[in-house]
Order: sequence, then structure tokens, then C-alpha cells
Amino acid sequence: MLSVIIPTEGAEHPAVATLAALVAGAASGVVAEVLLVDRGGSQVIERVADVAGCRYLAVTGSRGEILASGARQARSPWLMFLHAGAVPDPGWVDEAMRFMRQVADSGRPRAAVFRYARAPHYEPTWRDGLKFLARRIAGPFPDQGLLIARDHYERLGGHAPNAARAEAQLLRQLGRSSLALLRSRVVMV
Repeated sequence: MLSVIIPTEGAEHPAVATLAALVAGAASGVVAEVLLVDRGGSQVIERVADVAGCRYLAVTGSRGEILASGARQARSPWLMFLHAGAVPDPGWVDEAMRFMRQVADSGRPRAAVFRYARAPHYEPTWRDGLKFLARRIAGPFPDQGLLIARDHYERLGGHAPNAARAEAQLLRQLGRSSLALLRSRVVMV
């Protein structure tokens, strides 16, 4: 039903934190597969994928190429893109299922992002205040994840392989009118 694509950038601990948050989705049958996509082929990430029962892809190129490769290899009709270290709230599974069902019933192509939340132990700085303001003005950032139907993703052209900021470009292309903000939050660890 749902393929989760996680670009890891070779970072083991953030990838493991995200995988742990996906266990409930896998247990309920919502998450059909998880793809750990790594630039340069890290043996550590390959071992994490093997232990966690994920698919591992080593892709060279830009971030857009990495994400597009993961989407091409995914088998499910729905795609979820999460940064390594993104940990969604425990209730994300039910909300994602509801959203996918609503989109299927309405026939209107939509995508969704999680609400952004800082880790509870994090001490905010003035830069965090600026980022918060930027999120309010510009809309969601790529670290909020993306839940999108594969056919809608492909109609939009997916992540542009040569774009400097492929994730932000795809979010802008979606626009606010076709982008839902889920109640579930995502915390970056």
C-alpha cells in the first residue's frame, strides 16, 4: 500500500530512528516496503537495511536523483518520503490511511506533509525563530516528509534529478491548495 523512501546520506543513527517509527506501519500492513537510498554505497547503511528487512539502493548523483531512483524502484501505489532522522508521531499510521482513503474516494489528486515539531529537549535559538517564520510564509519544508500517490507524483514529473533543491521544488509545484497538513507531527532527531 505504501512505500517509504529514506535518503540516508550514510548516517546510521538517524536512519535507525526513522525505521523504528515505521514499525507500527509495517505491523499494520500499511507500510509495504522501506527503501534506504544512499549516495556512495555505505556498508553501514547496507547492513542496517539488511537487519531491518528494508531494500537498499546505492545511487550516485544529486539528491533529486537519489529520491527519483527510490521512487522508480518502489512497488506501492503510495509513496512517502522521509528524511533520515524524521520520527512521525505514533498516530501517523491511522491518519495516513484516512488521508489515502479520502484521496482515493474524492478522485482529486492531493499530497500531505506532517506538521513540524522540534524535539522536546531542544533549546531553540534565534535561527529557529527565523525558520519557523519561513515555514509560515513559504509553506512546508522538505524535512516535514511527503505522502503522495505514485500516479500524482509521476504526473508532476517527480523529483527533478538536476534541480539544486529538488524536494522544495516538488513542494512548490504541488502548491498549497493540493497539499494537506496532517495532524501528526514529525520530529527531527
